[in-house]
Amino acid sequence: PDAIALVFGDAELSYGELNTRANRLARGLRDYGVGTDVVVGLALERGVAMMVALLAVLKAGGAYLPLDPDYPPERLSHMLRDSGAALVLTQTSLLEQFAPVLKETGAEAWLLDEAAGGEGGNADNLDLTIHPESLAYVIYTSGSTGLPKGVMVRHDAVTNFLATMSEQPGMTSQDRVLGLTSLSFDIAVLELWLPLTLGARVVLADRAAAHDPGQLKAMVAAQGVTMIQATPSTWRMLLDHDGPQLPQSCRVLCGGEALPPDLSRRLVAQAGEVWNLYGPTETTVWSARHRLDAQDDRPVLGGPIGNTTLHILDNDLNLAPVGVAGELYIGGEGLARGYWRRGALTAERFIPDPFGTPGARLYRTGDVARWRADGVIEYIGRSDHQVKIRGFRIELGEIEARLMEQAAVRAAVVVAREVGAGRQLVGYVSGEASLDGLALKTALSSVLPDYMVPARIVVLDRLPLTPNGKIDRKALPAPDQLGAAEHVAPRTPTEAALAAIWADLLRQPNVGVTDNFFELGGDSLTAVQLISRIKRDLGHDLPLNRLFEMTTVETMAASLAPEIQVDKRGDDIAAMLDMLKEVEFSDE
Repeated sequence: PDAIALVFGDAELSYGELNTRANRLARGLRDYGVGTDVVVGLALERGVAMMVALLAVLKAGGAYLPLDPDYPPERLSHMLRDSGAALVLTQTSLLEQFAPVLKETGAEAWLLDEAAGGEGGNADNLDLTIHPESLAYVIYTSGSTGLPKGVMVRHDAVTNFLATMSEQPGMTSQDRVLGLTSLSFDIAVLELWLPLTLGARVVLADRAAAHDPGQLKAMVAAQGVTMIQATPSTWRMLLDHDGPQLPQSCRVLCGGEALPPDLSRRLVAQAGEVWNLYGPTETTVWSARHRLDAQDDRPVLGGPIGNTTLHILDNDLNLAPVGVAGELYIGGEGLARGYWRRGALTAERFIPDPFGTPGARLYRTGDVARWRADGVIEYIGRSDHQVKIRGFRIELGEIEARLMEQAAVRAAVVVAREVGAGRQLVGYVSGEASLDGLALKTALSSVLPDYMVPARIVVLDRLPLTPNGKIDRKALPAPDQLGAAEHVAPRTPTEAALAAIWADLLRQPNVGVTDNFFELGGDSLTAVQLISRIKRDLGHDLPLNRLFEMTTVETMAASLAPEIQVDKRGDDIAAMLDMLKEVEFSDE
């Protein structure tokens, strides 16, 4: 009980303290009526209270529903209404932000703050019997109909996942694991629950540090972190940072989106042990794993984790031979119960297993893959219009549905393109003459999470069609083919310094001072890196929210260095002098 379970900033919480606080809160939840399959919303900042609340909900027999404070109110309201969650555990600092959502849904709020379960009440274990089929959590993922759908994950699926991951890649009580991921992303299950099942230590990063490579590296060094799990986007951010390298003793777990070969080689060269992980939310975090080596030059998914089956099938559900591409289906103990209140969709995606025992099911992933001769699965791509951006699974149809809700839009399509710093969403619309791409982005920002808002929305007279009348996605023009604004080179030292930073982060050869940060491929993750680089290289503290007001080098430089205005005046004077040289004056 005296071992440290959680580190958050300067605070440490022992296993005994965590258990005591969680027990007290769990008893309060039981008195409220929380029990089997009762969903409880968690709207909490990362910290001690979040960990106590998570454990308390499970101890009470309920299921937790992550409510990310960064999500738009409309999305949060839908998740609360759809899940039927009548209770939300939150904090004073977030109450004003969540007040409209609570009012609209009628949900009750309990304020926990950092003292959650800290004083008074019975602290004994509840000793409830939790059935393996009971829900542990409900996580909402993007839905093709325009609304997110809730995935119902069972206790048995979670315990199977944790047990098999504790064996390989493996973890012991001596490990210190970085808690980096938002609760709304199910890979947080590994970072938070696996250490606590083994007596290890969770080193929890706050929201700001989670996107700041400098802070993360400092935390890893100071706390002696031995295991880090992150998406390829986050790993690239960490490796590209100029600070100290990560220790070679640190085990690397990478998943959430396809791992590019160049990044795979960099990770293997720097870390002692690197694992690529794969799995959809519907099959409980990770379903396949593979230890990488320098020879892996293609995206690989590896082989199944314990009590999991992987099948590659053709269109008639026949097993595909080795080397032949097909759709990947997953079966076994990790399968979720299905989608919350979406019976038809559950039946469509979770099909009877033709190779298993009666009642067994397979989940059709939509991922195209093939077996290698050595028993390893290679990833090829998607069979539908679903994509992964920064590890988040996105149904492009959900964004398209939101675009079609805008009054002036008559047709809309969204695709993922390689733009600047990485893969970005680009929207294409046609309709009335009043259509404006930036205005549409603003409208989407109020109803979609930031990772689902396209980096650019292109207005076309009409969208290209195939001979059978469907939108021809392959014929959509790339943003750089649409005629960019005239390039304006930096005119001051400050603009030049900023342009160089932008070019480096966005992987653009030539950044002009009127170019738009987000249209060049910037996103919220790159924005945090930009703020960090400005502070390091230029000595200026720029609040992150100001970046969305200053989306060009020109406006940013004017804010950081008012002397630019003097430089511009100097340019004007020089031009006047040049003009005067050509004027003939009389003796007067």
